[in-house]
Amino acid sequence: MKHRRVFSVIRKQYAWLSVGLVAIALSACSPKTYTKIPAGKAYDFFSYKPNQVAKISAHRGGGDLKGYPENCIESFDYLAKKLPVIIECDIDLTKDSVMVMMHDATLDRTTTGTGKLIDRNYAELSQYRLEDNQGNVTPYKIPTLEEVLRWGKNKVTFTLDVKRNVSFAKVVDMIHKTGASDYVAVITYNAQDAAKLNKLDPSLMISVTIRNRAEYDRLRELGVPDNRMVAFVGVKEPDADLYKFLHEKGIACILGTLGNLDKQAAAKGDQVYKKFVENGADIMSTDRPLEIAKVLY
Repeated sequence: MKHRRVFSVIRKQYAWLSVGLVAIALSACSPKTYTKIPAGKAYDFFSYKPNQVAKISAHRGGGDLKGYPENCIESFDYLAKKLPVIIECDIDLTKDSVMVMMHDATLDRTTTGTGKLIDRNYAELSQYRLEDNQGNVTPYKIPTLEEVLRWGKNKVTFTLDVKRNVSFAKVVDMIHKTGASDYVAVITYNAQDAAKLNKLDPSLMISVTIRNRAEYDRLRELGVPDNRMVAFVGVKEPDADLYKFLHEKGIACILGTLGNLDKQAAAKGDQVYKKFVENGADIMSTDRPLEIAKVLY
């Protein structure tokens, strides 16, 4: 009887140990929670502050990752669980005026469909699946802007690239409808568009192109205030004086490392990204978000 009791106790202890090990294993395999970006309003997040930690913007939402297409909620989600991230993504329009996430004017490169997006109604898009940048077909569908903005709350911030078919007014209306103003900046490529956007909603943050003082002066002439600007300084490092000038005005600077600077980092070592930050970059727009995160965080 004594031996039976001992074996019974051992079996119970082993059972509890097994349960514990399984729980630990499941915990280790479960997805990470989102890393919330510490920002109240978009202004607080996108404006310059001395000694701030540099931020990472995933170009097209991280489309260079195998199995994760560009401009895809599942890709955004994958990155958001790994690092605090700004999602740069592209908005275009269907034939029936639905705003969807798509960089190209045609469906061929990034989906199983073919032809121009503007020739397809939104309902037609449901038959297509997104492909990653290596051409692998995924189970994922083309998302709408509304779906993306509603998904992103408390997970990421966005910079929205508005394609030619889409009016800024339509995008601003959707930002208001989804309550996304607090975690969005809208991308513009010229001073006239920035001024137009600022008139539509003076509270929105605007990504503006400032590669020199003349481009800044033109924005100010058209009434775009410093406290609504986030400056895209180009795809090569600007002069240190430009960084200093913009920082003194409280304007954060986005350096486009996508392309040549990303290639430079891949060839010379990812520590190069730290140098870009030391030189004045506050946000890096990149096709290599995970590699930068390993260096910065």
